[in-house]
Amino acid sequence: MFTLTPVDSIDFNGCRVFVKRDDLLHKDFSGNKARKFAYFLHNDFPGITRLVGYGSPVANSLYSMSALAKLKGWQLDFYTDHIAAQVLASSKGNYAAAIANGANVIDLSLVANRKGRGCKEYIEQDVLPNDSQALFVPEGGRCLYAREGVHQLAKEIVSWLASSQLDELTVFLPSGTGTTAVFLNEYFVLNNNNIKVMTCACVGDEDYLNQQFSELINDTSFHPEIISTAKKYHFGKLYKTFYDIWRKVGEQGIEFELLYDPKGWMCVEQYLTVHPNADILYIHQGGLLGNVTMLPRYQRKYAAV
Repeated sequence: MFTLTPVDSIDFNGCRVFVKRDDLLHKDFSGNKARKFAYFLHNDFPGITRLVGYGSPVANSLYSMSALAKLKGWQLDFYTDHIAAQVLASSKGNYAAAIANGANVIDLSLVANRKGRGCKEYIEQDVLPNDSQALFVPEGGRCLYAREGVHQLAKEIVSWLASSQLDELTVFLPSGTGTTAVFLNEYFVLNNNNIKVMTCACVGDEDYLNQQFSELINDTSFHPEIISTAKKYHFGKLYKTFYDIWRKVGEQGIEFELLYDPKGWMCVEQYLTVHPNADILYIHQGGLLGNVTMLPRYQRKYAAV
């Protein structure tokens, strides 16, 4: 069902950077979530009628899971800690698009028997034991099932490198749980030592990201290298430097998302100041639907720029 995504290139601070266009993977099901959820799309699950997940009501994963459920003919039940009034009122963005796909988003703050439990705990204790037709996917797709789709992405990169005039390649992508980055690097370590993966921690710090790697692959020789920035950035907070670099990269003709990619490109910029001749392939992980709600926030805060 997926098409082979192209590789474009842009000029970034006078350096050529290649971009793997996974935002073009599928019209309804694209980016890193599509790679991580590919196993569920491509395999049969007899008796399954319902997909169960959890996370933020504005997360890319919510929309991707709603698209997956729609493609498979399943009902999606997605649990979240709280849904803000402005999210409920908006007709745009991941939440609105997921609802349009038929998703059932459950606000646990309104559930009487929650008893202070988090979404994962509530699902494991109150939902899954009572429903044999439910398929549970951890937050953001951080599970071993993600390996299949990410390894397919790695194979495409290896094939592209073989057809290019390059000898070595650095693959870069920003990370939340680090699932895509660690499974990519695992494949390259096992199959192609001319490719290495570098990433940066967007949700937590470097220790958090290393912990996420280890929960999926304990052997640290498979873990990608993490680039750190001098300044610490809080996930989801608006920074003018993020907005500026997002606009700068966008002027090259490719739109990126506003939550992870700004820090990603800041780290690429930092890396290229030391390694200006490095051949970098940046993974475009989709998520553009989130810009519909993120961009107005930036524009309101930095209206004068």
